[in-house]
Amino acid sequence: MKTAEGAAYEPADDPLAALGAIAKRRRELDVEEYHHVLRAREAGASWQGIAAVLGVSKQAVHKKFHRR
Repeated sequence: MKTAEGAAYEPADDPLAALGAIAKRRRELDVEEYHHVLRAREAGASWQGIAAVLGVSKQAVHKKFHRR
């Protein structure tokens, strides 16, 4: 199997280990997403613009990031 970047990817033999790895990557992506949302807001991007890029509603993105 290949990743989107074309690198080889072998699924873990242990499904619980694989799920743990997925959970870790999600946490890392959440942190990265939050960082870029902050940068976008500081650069003047609207909640609507950020929501459009993320493929969610303005209300969803505002609720997720507004109070962090």
